[in-house]
Amino acid sequence: MTRDPAELTASDYLDGAREMASANRSFLAHLLAEEAARLTADPATAAGIRASFPAPATTREEDQPTCPPATTSTP
Repeated sequence: MTRDPAELTASDYLDGAREMASANRSFLAHLLAEEAARLTADPATAAGIRASFPAPATTREEDQPTCPPATTSTP
């Protein structure tokens, strides 16, 4: 069900952050949690939300295929 983003609450964003975290989408979880924290009136609660979903590392480590070194043949 699509909802108007203007009607979403901090709880809605926090639910989304939890879903993204469980799906190993840590950056999206962090972004949703930041929005939840922004919409939260209590600074201590907002800080707790941010602490629960810290910013992931900005560099990605992916398995890179290893290729054998290029060889050149000389005639």
